[in-house]
Amino acid sequence: MQRRQVLQLLSSSLAVIALGRPSCSTASEIKQIRIGYQKSSLVPALKGRQTLETAFKPQGIAIQWVEFAFGPPILEGINTGNLDFGYTGDAPPVFAQAAAANLVYAAALPGHSSEGILVLEDSPIKTLADLKGKKVGFGKASSAHTTVLYALEKAGLTYADIQPVYLAPADAKAAFVRGSIDAWAIWDPYLAQEEETGKARAIAYAEDVHHPNDFFLANKTFAADHPEVLAKLLDIITAEIKWAGEHRDEAAQAIHDASGIDLGALHRSMARSKFVVVPLSDSIAGSQQAIADRFLKIGLLPKHVAVRDIVWNWTPNT
Repeated sequence: MQRRQVLQLLSSSLAVIALGRPSCSTASEIKQIRIGYQKSSLVPALKGRQTLETAFKPQGIAIQWVEFAFGPPILEGINTGNLDFGYTGDAPPVFAQAAAANLVYAAALPGHSSEGILVLEDSPIKTLADLKGKKVGFGKASSAHTTVLYALEKAGLTYADIQPVYLAPADAKAAFVRGSIDAWAIWDPYLAQEEETGKARAIAYAEDVHHPNDFFLANKTFAADHPEVLAKLLDIITAEIKWAGEHRDEAAQAIHDASGIDLGALHRSMARSKFVVVPLSDSIAGSQQAIADRFLKIGLLPKHVAVRDIVWNWTPNT
């Protein structure tokens, strides 16, 4: 593991520790909702609008935001009870469930984030089939990992046909630019950033090979003890994400202001994103199950999981 990855993991772990020990409050005693997020997501725009704070203040409930570098540490925080709620792509919850994490799927965002497999502009790689024997960088157990599995399957290749290189986004970018890896599977806005430079091109997008979904997840005990709070949280977030879809330029500017991510890349990313939050349907749960089964088949998931076992039933207040 490279030094930067170690530092990222330590930083994320310290963020969880800094939250303190989980409380054992009853439904009437809840004082705050602890939300884990990544600055590269849409969440910073929602955070900046302070809508959640305004909505829960009359109940005496504060909102605590905790930033992480990527998805798996967010789920670890949810599992330990140091976080109540968070947002990730499709693969992290599958691996968390296999590790018996104390969490539930609260809602889904079908096709929200765009992902792709990038090569340098002058690369001889033109198609997915050309990845055979090549070094492909991506985050292990990330949604980009899922995209790689489906892309290989579409090209008639197996996981053994490539050389996977497990890298966090920052390390993968550095390796990609210097040519240490032949291809890079990554999500927006990092994907859009590379496309904006004109020095990289996508040979496939996630939507070309499968039906990607993102998810909101909650601590299982929190969901059981405070179902009305979780439902209200989801209803407000649904309205906020709808707002972002109707005000994409404003949302992009808010993310830029919070994260420093290139505004042009954010506009590109926002233009191809979907802004819908829904309960987990049988179809979405089935899609997640197919992902879990694929990871199990190649020996990366330690045991079979039944996705439907940890789906929380949410009825939107619309």
